[in-house]
Amino acid sequence: MTSTAHPSPASVPTGNGYAAAPSVNRLRPRRSCLAVPGSNPRFLEKAQGLAADQVFLDLEDACAPLAKPEARHTIVKFLNEGDWTGKTRVVRVNDWTTHWTYRDVVTVVEGAGQNLDCIMLPKVQDAQQIVALDLLLTQIEKTMGFEVGKIGIEAQIENAQGLNNVNAIAQASPRVETIIFGPADFMASINMKSLVVGEQPPGYPADAYHHILMSILMAARANNLQAIDGPYLQIRNQEGYRAVAQRAAALGFDGKWVLHPDQVAAANEIFSPSQEDYDHAELILDAYDYHTSEAGGRKGSAMLGDEMIDEASRKMALVISGKGRAAGMQRTSKFEIPEA
Repeated sequence: MTSTAHPSPASVPTGNGYAAAPSVNRLRPRRSCLAVPGSNPRFLEKAQGLAADQVFLDLEDACAPLAKPEARHTIVKFLNEGDWTGKTRVVRVNDWTTHWTYRDVVTVVEGAGQNLDCIMLPKVQDAQQIVALDLLLTQIEKTMGFEVGKIGIEAQIENAQGLNNVNAIAQASPRVETIIFGPADFMASINMKSLVVGEQPPGYPADAYHHILMSILMAARANNLQAIDGPYLQIRNQEGYRAVAQRAAALGFDGKWVLHPDQVAAANEIFSPSQEDYDHAELILDAYDYHTSEAGGRKGSAMLGDEMIDEASRKMALVISGKGRAAGMQRTSKFEIPEA
């Protein structure tokens, strides 16, 4: 989770004449985002007991066309009756180019809006698609008497047009919480020469995804949103999953999709700081607070052991400490006031 001094987008007024609920935490833990077919009750049951930060119940690719209408009602039942304690609850609807989208949103939100955190919209190509979803959600919330603005939006970027418009998409609504990279459809849309989702295409010596991932990350950070990496389809290849996840984590992404229970622990580990880094970040924050105080001499910079720390150090430490706190980590070190 990224800490920031800027106001949450939840507090920004929209063109619909409302301000999204200030109580909503748009920066939820999303180290591991578990995909679950909305048409499979057994998987929906099992997902409740897994240690994923987020679970998204899928009405898009994981549901066959003939199964989608019934899956909507199955999802409503499990959202209302299941135990999703500690998890961000998301439903991925079909994209706006299909005839399923509006009915996905209406059925799920009217039926289980009180037990839903976000709607994920796939294949987002421009800001107007987010605006349309925002308007539909607002109408449903007002009709049903729900808190207006509470349900967030996750925008999935899956083709070149979406990437070109990613910053406008990120700014389209205060409901937007995450920008997600959808590698499979993206690779197909640009004719990338690879059949392994997320792997480097043969013949290209550098990282073929760097520009895509950085564009998504910059749009997310510029608008106080989270950036999430998409799936790795070789679910038995733990080494491959870890390598792809570590790439995204190194850039600064907040989490990654998991398609199988065996990937959950890896995602939670990779997108959390190490114990050493977490402890060090907390020590920097404590030391900076002390040295800038009256008791500490009101210094703009100071030494922490052999390291000089200043305001820039504090900002960097806030990122690591925020991720660690969101992961429930506990400190194993304590700041000691230096002797005079």
